[in-house]
Amino acid sequence: MNDRLYSVDQVAERLGLHVRTVRTYVRDGRLNAVRIGKQYRIAQSDLEAFTGRPMPDPPGAASGPPRGEVSSIVEIEGVDRATADRVTTLLTSVAASPRADGPPLGVKTVFDAERSRMKVVVLGGLADTARMLDCLEGVLAP
Repeated sequence: MNDRLYSVDQVAERLGLHVRTVRTYVRDGRLNAVRIGKQYRIAQSDLEAFTGRPMPDPPGAASGPPRGEVSSIVEIEGVDRATADRVTTLLTSVAASPRADGPPLGVKTVFDAERSRMKVVVLGGLADTARMLDCLEGVLAP
C-alpha cells in the first residue's frame, strides 16, 4: 500500500477541484485527512477510497529511494568585504560544479558591511550541502 500523503492543494489539482471544495470535504468528514500543524494531509489510500478508483502517482513523482533536501541559513559575524567576496566566489563556484545526481545546489549570499555580518543561504541535496558547508568552514577557519 502506498502511504504517500498529499496536501489539500495537491488533491485539488489531481481531482480538478477548488481547494475550498477539498477542505469542505475534509471538514464534513467525506474525505479522511490528518491534521499536521495547521495543514491537512490526505493519504493516497483515503484519496482512493474517496474517488473509488486507484490514484497512480502523478507524472514526475519521485520514484526510487527517498532523497533529502536541505535549506540552510548560515550567519557569519565579524567578516570584512574581502572575506565576504572570497566566500561568495568559492560557494558560487562549488554550486556551479557538475554533480552526478541529486537536486541542483543553490547558494545566495548577502553582506552587511555596516554590521560586518554575512548570511549564506544554501539549498540542495544532503551530501552536496554538507560538502559546501565544509568548504565554508575551511575558508573561515583561522
